[in-house]
Amino acid sequence: MKCPYCAAPAEMVSGDVIYPHRPDLFEKKFWQCAPCDAYVGCHPVGPGHDGTRPLGRLANAELRRAKQAAHAAFDPIWKNREMSRAKAYRWLANRLAVPASECHIGMFDTHQCKAVIEAVNLRK
Repeated sequence: MKCPYCAAPAEMVSGDVIYPHRPDLFEKKFWQCAPCDAYVGCHPVGPGHDGTRPLGRLANAELRRAKQAAHAAFDPIWKNREMSRAKAYRWLANRLAVPASECHIGMFDTHQCKAVIEAVNLRK
């Protein structure tokens, strides 16, 4: 994995590097570009997963804030059971005019995260 900000190779680190104040995350794996303060967590170990597959793209502080805001706006749609999670993401894909297979906040850039918030706000 390469850093999208500086093109350097990202490094696999454990959670204690990213979150030294969170012992509950010490065993988790992350991809990190330390100079850019960019990181992303990994899917847990499971069938077909060795624990190194990223949950999304490397994100610097600005993008992490944008993703958190997008999740805060979007997630209540499915967490409050207005729609299933799958249906909510299909709705979002349609609103953003992206293929459903590519509609995941973890993969979005800052502009797309802002578009998520706008789509949800227009829905209300």
